[in-house]
Amino acid sequence: MSGKLYAISTGPGASDLITVRASRVLATLDVLYTPAGRKGGDSLALSIVREYLGEHTQVCCRHFPMSADSAEKEAVWDAVAAELYREVEAGKRVGFITLGDAMLFSTWVFLLKRLPHPDWLEIIPGVTSFAAIASRSGTPLAMESQSLAVISCTSPEDEIRQALERHDSLVLMKVYGRFARIKCLLQEANLLDNALMMAEATLPNEQCWRNLREVPDDQELPYFSTILVNKQWRN
Repeated sequence: MSGKLYAISTGPGASDLITVRASRVLATLDVLYTPAGRKGGDSLALSIVREYLGEHTQVCCRHFPMSADSAEKEAVWDAVAAELYREVEAGKRVGFITLGDAMLFSTWVFLLKRLPHPDWLEIIPGVTSFAAIASRSGTPLAMESQSLAVISCTSPEDEIRQALERHDSLVLMKVYGRFARIKCLLQEANLLDNALMMAEATLPNEQCWRNLREVPDDQELPYFSTILVNKQWRN
């Protein structure tokens, strides 16, 4: 096949934090697929890369449902993966953009499972949200022989508790809607003084909380909220 597919990581939010490689590829695309969390909604990923697109690039926005309905989500993944394949088969240079890094908690991996692994596919890595948070807040992710765990707050409570006990440094992602539970677990582990939370890192509305005791349990948080914990680093 003469076409090519690029899975392009856009980084945490600021448009100047995408990689040089990503910016060069974006300028050459015939078609760019971009995800949206709701039908007719704006795409944050698209807003990050728009300045790098060529005038000829066609933009196709696709809604990926956030519901718990597995059948609904799988139907969308099947349809979009097939669409990407057809575009490449037609000889086009096709891009699919995703926030952060394409291989970490990303919609892209569900499409990847539905595609072959040929030489016409390239995945371009990106800056993760927690790497940006560490830099913005001056918090080391891991030092010397420390272990680092990346945990989804959608995990069972016992698994999060065990991770807090076993690892020296942790990234707690998907905090949105689960803050009170996570705060309680951090307090139980005596780690509140070693934790900070940041929302919308590198974006204009970035917020950082260095004292989680002062954050009310019912605080309404932005969707992109993450907690960093380092047992050898106090805020």
